[in-house]
Order: sequence, then structure tokens, then C-alpha cells
Amino acid sequence: MSHPPQEILLAEPRGFCAGVDRAIEIVERALTKFGAPIYVRHEIVHNTYVVNDLKSKGAVFIEDLDDVPPGATLVFSAHGVSRAVQNEATARGFQIFDATCPLVTKVHVEVAKLHKEGFEFIMIGHKGHPEVEGTMGQLDSGIHLVEDVADVARVAPNQTEKLAVVTQTTLSMDDAAEIAAAVKARFPQVREPKQQDICYATQNRQDAVKFMSPQVDIVIVVGSPTSSNSNRLREVAHKLGTESHMVDHADELRAEWFEGRQRVGLTAGASAPEVLVQAVIDRIRAMGAVSVRKVDGIQETVKFPLPKGLRLDRE
Repeated sequence: MSHPPQEILLAEPRGFCAGVDRAIEIVERALTKFGAPIYVRHEIVHNTYVVNDLKSKGAVFIEDLDDVPPGATLVFSAHGVSRAVQNEATARGFQIFDATCPLVTKVHVEVAKLHKEGFEFIMIGHKGHPEVEGTMGQLDSGIHLVEDVADVARVAPNQTEKLAVVTQTTLSMDDAAEIAAAVKARFPQVREPKQQDICYATQNRQDAVKFMSPQVDIVIVVGSPTSSNSNRLREVAHKLGTESHMVDHADELRAEWFEGRQRVGLTAGASAPEVLVQAVIDRIRAMGAVSVRKVDGIQETVKFPLPKGLRLDRE
């Protein structure tokens, strides 16, 4: 290359969050304790490398509970499941470990509590995403999905006296705020979340990209196509006017992206392991980059406890 990149800037924080760490550890401990196979409903987290690694250790990923044999051990993914799935799994007698991220569970608990008080809900999120299906599936009715501002004008709750907003935890903060503002404008007395539903890790990673993007010529996001929070990181950089690309692994990097780009920004979605980031660094170094520098950012210390049945005696 005639003008290879000179420097790589690493976003802080990036990669695994506490919910993803916990979900993967639940599957690995279940495999250690009960042996293979362990059945997992849906991809435990949205990352190809992680899923393939767990498959190689004996995890079997399924979408339909019909594919789980009687008496098996079943893990729910980090995205959460609907009440119907929970009830069916319990009725079938599986040994269940719930790897739902505690921040998603917080949203489920809030929905159940307010539903008892007579509330209906507007949910901001992406149709078909498993987290959205899980949250909306906490209720039989009375929860309405909006994906963008235009949807807000069309939504038709049965009553507006008691209306609350919840959001998918992995959205773009800016997009969610814009849609929430449209909901508030149409339904002024709407109840907003006590705490922001968008998770701390999603916020921190987006903030890190916002801080880094103006300092670089191109942003590379390590993440799988199905990962909502990874896609949002690429969008954040793009909206700030910085060329950005998302790659599942280093082999997807293309030399022409880096032609004439002196400084490369690098981050990873909350479900992407650091081993993939290091492989991308190695590939960009091979193109000519001579230095790697971490950008100052928040140090995350959150850790979520494991389900009781998987804790070691000393924990």
C-alpha cells in the first residue's frame, strides 16, 4: 500500500459487558457441571465466534423447545424470553438456567409491575429482535412496538391515562431519545422509565465511539451482523461523519478501506471477544500500522452474580 495507516486508537470501553460475561459463563459452567449437551435457546449472545466456540464444547443452540429432549438442561439466552417460552420450558420439566441479562430482566419486572397497576406500554425497539420479543412477550396484550418516529403517530393504545415507555437495551441512545420525545409529545402524561432502559455498557461504548470518531480517519467495529449494539456503534461513527465498517473477524478487513487513512479507530460490540480485536490489530499492523494507543475512557467494574445452581461452593 502506498499510504498505509500509521496508528490504531482503541476505544475504551469496548467488547464484552458484564451481562455477556455472565451468559457465557453460565453455559460453560453448565457444561462442566452437567456435561454435554447443554441446550441453549437462541444464540447465547449475538457473536459468531462465541457461538461456534460453545458449540465445540457441547452446547446445542435451538429456537424451538421441541428440539430439546426430555430431562435436558436448558439455558435461556442473554436477550430474555417471553412468558410463553418460560411456561412451556417449565411444563416440559427441563432443568433451566436463565442467562437473561439482569438489565433486561429489570425491564421485564417493571413491565409486570406496571401492568398490574393498569398500564399499557409503548416499546421502542427493533421488530423481530429476540430481546423485543421477550419483553413484549411478558404480556398477552397492551404493549405496542414503535421502531421510529413515524410509528409513534400510528400507534393506537386502548387508553392513554396509564401509558409507559420501555426500550430495548441495545439501541442508539440518540435514536431512542428522539423516538421517546415523539411519544412524549403525542402522549404528554406518558410515564418514562425511572432509570434509562438503555444499558450502561451500550451507553459507554457509544460514548467512547463519539469521543474517538473525530480523532480518526476511519472506525472499525468488531461485531456480528446480528448484534444490535455492534450495528449501533458503526452508525454512531457514521453519523459523526467518520467512515465506519463492521467486521465479524479480521478476514473481512479490506485493504482499500485504509488507503490514505493515517489513523484507525477500533472498537468492539458488547458481545465481541477481545481475541477478535487483537486479530484485527494484527491484520492492520501487517498493513503498516506502527503504534496502538488506548483512548482514555470509563473503566467498567459491574459484575452480575450467577444463578445459584451454578455457583461454586466458595462463591
